[in-house]
Amino acid sequence: MITPYFDSQGITLYTGDALDVLAQLPDGHADCVVTSPPYWGLRDYGTGTWNGGDPACTHSVGRSTNRPQAPRSAVPHPASPAHRGGSPRTCRRCGAVRHDRQYGLEPTLGEYIDTLRRVFAQLHRVLADTGTVWLNLGDSYAATPPGRAVNPMRTSTLTSPAASSHLRESVQRAGVDRTGELPPKNLLGVPWRVAFALQADGWILRNAVVWHKPNAMPESVTDRLSCRYELLFLLVKQRRYFFNLDAIREPLTRPEALGEGIVVGGVNKGRRAGVDATARRRGSSVYGAAKYADAAPFPEEPGAALRPTGRKHTAAHPRGKNPGDVWSLPTRPLKAAHFAAFPLDIPLRCIAASCPEDGVVLDPFSGAGTTGLAARQLGRSYTGIDLRDDFHDLALHRLGLDTPGTAGQRKERTA
Repeated sequence: MITPYFDSQGITLYTGDALDVLAQLPDGHADCVVTSPPYWGLRDYGTGTWNGGDPACTHSVGRSTNRPQAPRSAVPHPASPAHRGGSPRTCRRCGAVRHDRQYGLEPTLGEYIDTLRRVFAQLHRVLADTGTVWLNLGDSYAATPPGRAVNPMRTSTLTSPAASSHLRESVQRAGVDRTGELPPKNLLGVPWRVAFALQADGWILRNAVVWHKPNAMPESVTDRLSCRYELLFLLVKQRRYFFNLDAIREPLTRPEALGEGIVVGGVNKGRRAGVDATARRRGSSVYGAAKYADAAPFPEEPGAALRPTGRKHTAAHPRGKNPGDVWSLPTRPLKAAHFAAFPLDIPLRCIAASCPEDGVVLDPFSGAGTTGLAARQLGRSYTGIDLRDDFHDLALHRLGLDTPGTAGQRKERTA
């Protein structure tokens, strides 16, 4: 059994490949998963090594548009040849062999999707039957050499244009083929491809939340519209699962109106196509009902249905309104050398709505620990997995906890 890198005060962090660590976690370990895996073909997080060959070589495995795709019909899925125990990738210049366990640098989009399917096969076992998964993914375009993802949310404020260019070159050297399936300039639709693949594996897709970014990063494009959103999918294992909508309701614009005789709620409101439907069933009053008690709500003459009726809509809830599936949340820069910190508001909302108060939150791609920070603020336990110890140290700093070695916290790790 792998030993945690850190385990104290409800925070447990593991260093290693998400697949390897998840395989050793017990069934039903987590109640809620909030995660944002590395986007395909966007970043190189510096975990790869080259063995042999010429140390002075810049190394490149080149392109291979004829690479066979992994089968898509069964779980568990075959490992990506480049990353998970298959045929190693070699430098076409000096013969050095690349070893890397990071996600997002699979040679083809199909292999990237298959890798995530294997992760989710493990998550299906590790997640409680009533658990939920929130999956954030960004899209990208077919491009050679690899271009920037659509309005990536994952760019550190300390990353200069030169550094970004260098990262794209490193992605190219790793052998990612962004034109293997579609001609250049095509939007690949990565999030939906992953979602549909997970549906095929038995996951229930409950929501596709649009994360609208009012302060989205500008894009220097002139032949298409700039992108100002990303997708966040809600997936569950079964039809009945834990979800507390009241925890994330938005305040009513006029809460005082609840005392003005306005009917609220009504599961079957409007079934009879009349604005007084809820009042008739409950025997309650509707704002303006007395004045229009005998009037047909929608007269037959053309255009009459567009006239004001004097009635209020009856869908309000006394505890607030449903926030809906479009979340307008600004990005929040992280003053640290990490490319993958999404805003705290996202996991705060996800965890509040779908994790019991005594539950465990899991992020198999923990990174800077934003999900862990949200879990800690909401009083939930947290389990995070990442390939790099220094990312865990960054997460612990944000959590206000001592890093291993500074307060006797470090434990010996075993594979």
